[in-house]
Amino acid sequence: MNLGIETETLEFKKSTGELKEAMHSICAILNKHQHGQLYFGVKPDGTPVGQIVTEESLREVSQKIGNFIEPRIYPEINKVVIDGKECIHVKFEGNQIPYFSYGVARIRVADEDLQMSPEEITELLLKSGREGNRWENLISNKSVDDVDEELLKKYVSQAHDAGRIAISYTDKATVLNQLELTEGSKLLNAGKALFSDDLIQDIQMAIFATNERLTFNDIQRYHGPVLKLVDIAEAYIKSNIHWRAEFTGSLQRAEIPEIPMDAIREALLNSFCHKDYSLGQSNEVAIYKDRIEIYNPGTFPEGFDPKDFIERPERPIRRNPKIARILYYSKDIESFGTGLRRIAHACDEAGVRYKFKKMKSGFLVCFFRSGEEANKKPIKADKKPIKADKKPIKTDRKEIIINYVLKNGSITNKEARELLSLADSTTKRVLKEMVNEGMLIVDGERKARKYLLKREENDRGC
Repeated sequence: MNLGIETETLEFKKSTGELKEAMHSICAILNKHQHGQLYFGVKPDGTPVGQIVTEESLREVSQKIGNFIEPRIYPEINKVVIDGKECIHVKFEGNQIPYFSYGVARIRVADEDLQMSPEEITELLLKSGREGNRWENLISNKSVDDVDEELLKKYVSQAHDAGRIAISYTDKATVLNQLELTEGSKLLNAGKALFSDDLIQDIQMAIFATNERLTFNDIQRYHGPVLKLVDIAEAYIKSNIHWRAEFTGSLQRAEIPEIPMDAIREALLNSFCHKDYSLGQSNEVAIYKDRIEIYNPGTFPEGFDPKDFIERPERPIRRNPKIARILYYSKDIESFGTGLRRIAHACDEAGVRYKFKKMKSGFLVCFFRSGEEANKKPIKADKKPIKADKKPIKTDRKEIIINYVLKNGSITNKEARELLSLADSTTKRVLKEMVNEGMLIVDGERKARKYLLKREENDRGC
């Protein structure tokens, strides 16, 4: 008996070894049709091949669906026998779109599960009429116990002193409930992002040797609560820009940064406030000889330009209004929709050139460094950089290549050679080792050859 071909509501997997891919298919089908079926033990052409089905394997499927699809669904999962072969049949439905698998929204097109763009997610939210289904409002995989209590205490004190909340600290559960960041004992995604640690909240920072994104002198990556990541990134920039000393007649000199720190902190806060967390991509800080770039993986509102929010009184468009509200309470952001205007004003006052750049993959704030300042040796600020709770991830040649492919989809020998500043023979050896170790796969021959990440590595950057 052949079950036919895969459709927009029907998916086949050869075994439960493809559980992660199955989660993506369920998510994509739900977002397109709100119902569907999936079989384990069936080839893509509809031919049953069977697999061993036990209570444990049925439970594993149920747990994966419960842990990695948001909002939660309650499917029917049964053992079925087709042509004498044991298979698993999953029947599912749900209308709380958009759905996310492993933090990423996908949509079904024919028999493919395609990642949704931020615009498509927004359109789906508006179509569903369920604004409560924004990523930040979904129940996360973290609980109140995972919250950094010292960070939460500091936040409450700051927001209380700012006069924007009347809450005093009692205990984690009470305060988080008052801030509307929990559902029972579980954190909403907004609460997880702000006060808990998760790989989806990360920032990559690098110092490049020139004005191009080729060779770097330092690269670091951290993950953790957004409020800590902002401090870490601010300290990193502060320690790697130039400062000049001004004597104002008093005994103590004033040290002035080449780029106003108010503008830098505002750009960092905005990059996390408006980030599209469902994409699973990193925020970035890139320090070049002539400029500093702060990248946010969240596209700019369609139909608008940055100058609309600087020169005109446009109403704010918030991707994560709950996160923005919490940051407003603590006065980390001054008011809604004024971030770009505040950055522009601070730079104009300091005589610093800046640029806002809309990209297909996100949004970039660029601060230009003067040629005169770039040639000076830095004068370190009195304020010591904030130490991170976690050590930076050690970066070697192979991780540099992995990060490059995660962003660009593939890498050639020439690109790897320029990226690592290595001899051709050494570059080929590194790439060959990565292929042998199962980190990369080869696509194409000779001059057309390029290297791709294996599927499981690719999933990390989805």
